[in-house]
Amino acid sequence: MQYRRFGRTELPMPVFSCGGMRYQHSWNHAPLADIPRASQENLEATIGRALELGINHIETAWGYGTSEIQLGQILPKLPRDRLIVQTKVSPQENPADFRHHLIQSLTRLGLETIDLLGIHGVNTAELLDYTLRPGGCLEVAQEFQQQGRVRFIGFSTHAPLAVIQQAIASNQFDYVNLHWYYINQDNWAAIAAAQQQDMGVFIISPADKGGHLYNPSPTLARLCDPLSPMVFNDLFCLSHPQVHTLSIGAARPSDFDEHLRTLPLLSQASSHLQPILERLEHQARATLGNDWLRTWRVGLPTPEETPGQINIPTILWLRNLLLAFDMEEYAKARYNLLGNGGHWFPGQRADQLAELDLADCLRRSPHADRIPQLLAETHARLSGQAINRLSNA
Repeated sequence: MQYRRFGRTELPMPVFSCGGMRYQHSWNHAPLADIPRASQENLEATIGRALELGINHIETAWGYGTSEIQLGQILPKLPRDRLIVQTKVSPQENPADFRHHLIQSLTRLGLETIDLLGIHGVNTAELLDYTLRPGGCLEVAQEFQQQGRVRFIGFSTHAPLAVIQQAIASNQFDYVNLHWYYINQDNWAAIAAAQQQDMGVFIISPADKGGHLYNPSPTLARLCDPLSPMVFNDLFCLSHPQVHTLSIGAARPSDFDEHLRTLPLLSQASSHLQPILERLEHQARATLGNDWLRTWRVGLPTPEETPGQINIPTILWLRNLLLAFDMEEYAKARYNLLGNGGHWFPGQRADQLAELDLADCLRRSPHADRIPQLLAETHARLSGQAINRLSNA
């Protein structure tokens, strides 16, 4: 395993982390007695395999159902100095509720101290306010830090870039968990800002949210050859030293294997990446056109600025992936989450398009005349059964 300094925490962070949102028994909280032995054995085998590989960062959350209570059956038995343990607790309007959830997390994990506490899902300005305002959730977290029960405090986010930048600019956090990978590089400015604050940078779900790379489209696989799309994406992310670790949401011990193929390539990442990047960019230009690629984002409204709260930027982004890389499965899954993702994936699909007038909200877009038709075509290609977030399933 390779390690990187995790910003001002000074922790030697493995470049791959063991994320705890896929090996648990249930997304609902449940007592230990309700957890099948086979599920617990699989979790313990997954943690054992991670540690065998040198992946000693174990990451979970209060909101990951039975993940914490299951980890609490194994983590206290392991050498504490070998582990970097992180959990995450969502901000609440009433900080007493945040305190209650944090106490529950520590109790479930069976640990006196956790290394990293993340304020989980700082996705809106309101949730950031719940966190930072006097007497808010951050003060509760800092109280636990002063007691020695939490070493470092960060935040995780699916927020628009401006909210992430505001959180980073507060200089109240030691690290950030955010989305950034080849198919979605919007948050690079936030990563650069985090580097200026000497914060640790943890990339959320590069294999799944980064394109369903456990089961990539044949077109994407061909364009990434001789690497797999997963190894390409890992290498792309880790070729940037500002990125410290990528989360592997392992459901079983074998889920680490493909990621490990990245490690021998890191020392010459550029030579491996360059021909693949050129093929991907050529494919995108050939299918979408240079003018569209340069300007499609210009002047697009947010969902809040759009009639029916249609998430125009996300829908057009998914259209790009569908046309350029045939990423139909991924595009359908993300599209049909719209309307069901709350502040984790905001906005609505385009199914009410015929009833809405988008002229005013699109007035700053150079493609205003085309976009309604493109939205209609994309809806026809991608619409299907509504999909819930995993934690709401």
